Amino acid sequence: MRVQRSRTSAVSAPVRGLTAKALASPAGRRYEPAMTERFSFQLTARDGRARSGVIETPRGEIRTPAFMPVGTAGTVKAMLPESVRATGADILLGNTYHLMLRPGAERVARLGGLHRFMNWERPILTDSGGFQVMSLAALRKLTEDGVRFKSHIDGSEHVLSPERSMEIQRLLGSDIVMCFDECPALPATEEAVAKSMRLSMRWAERSRDAFGDRPGHALFGIQQGGVTRELREESAAALTAIGFDGYAVGGLAVGEGQEAMFGVLDYAPGMLPEDKPRYLMGVGKPDDIVGAVVRGIDMMDCVLPSRSGRTGQAFTRRGVVNIKNARHQEDPRPLDAECSCPACRSYSRAYLHHVFRAGEIISSMLMTWHNLHYFQELMAGLRGAIAAGQLDDFVAAFEAQRAAGDIEPL
Repeated sequence: MRVQRSRTSAVSAPVRGLTAKALASPAGRRYEPAMTERFSFQLTARDGRARSGVIETPRGEIRTPAFMPVGTAGTVKAMLPESVRATGADILLGNTYHLMLRPGAERVARLGGLHRFMNWERPILTDSGGFQVMSLAALRKLTEDGVRFKSHIDGSEHVLSPERSMEIQRLLGSDIVMCFDECPALPATEEAVAKSMRLSMRWAERSRDAFGDRPGHALFGIQQGGVTRELREESAAALTAIGFDGYAVGGLAVGEGQEAMFGVLDYAPGMLPEDKPRYLMGVGKPDDIVGAVVRGIDMMDCVLPSRSGRTGQAFTRRGVVNIKNARHQEDPRPLDAECSCPACRSYSRAYLHHVFRAGEIISSMLMTWHNLHYFQELMAGLRGAIAAGQLDDFVAAFEAQRAAGDIEPL
């Protein structure tokens, strides 16, 4: 594996004291990479433990560190696929649990696969369904074979096992497949976490066997172990022995808090193979993302940008703006004067406040677009700063702007 310091990036000048905006390449720039017939990962630069690189897939390249918008049921809510792409996203996440229940994996396969079904021709990662099943504790029965559960939609009974999860993800046609695991909610006893982790490792081996040989598609293993270093180490050793195309740090962002999560990330990524992508599942807030990248994470996903957009929350360089607050009702200024998304370029805070209060659909559309644009611009800034060897300056500027808070009311 060859690592080089690239200077042909979003950062082409010294960045001390610059803002995230100054470091980021235009999030909406058209980016059409060369195609490949295989899955591979190349690291291109490092800054401390942080890494930047490229994941190559037959459906296009994924620039890392990467944030994956969540398209739970075959759609990123309130967004057209081409609008998601315009924000700078290289890859989306689809949800095995929701898609298997509705419309059904077999139906999606008959209709040409998830890419064609949802009109997204670039890479898709699908989770295994294990996390969602975890949340159905009152509706599930867990055994060594898998999980029997009742649908939250109509009460119908279903079974998810490593083999069935691999089958569903194959039918969906996802480019990156996650092995089936069990994710205990935290806090939990160390005994419970250890038992769950070892079950997940047995399921990981069954997932690997069931996945088989699928050129151009990748299977990621999921490290578990809660917040116990020895269990994380045991899990990483088991996964490495099985062998995967990439590795996820699972079982975080499930109630342990940021301090505990960062405590695990201080050592967990380093336990995983150096030459494979590292994916932190279900994260997160902008400061979570920056902290994870600093600690060596390459990929992340979260529903937060779209969910917050629908509830009137906008992520900006100066922190979170609650557009529903009365202070915005006569404010002609944009959400973020440095942002080039449609919401900031063409609409005022007063208008966004009005359409949110009126329950208009355009509120969810504009606020979600803004949030996704902000997250992708943040990732572009991180990639550029790593390539330039100036990540510390980027993080300092990021934190200083957020600490300053929102602009003063008029």
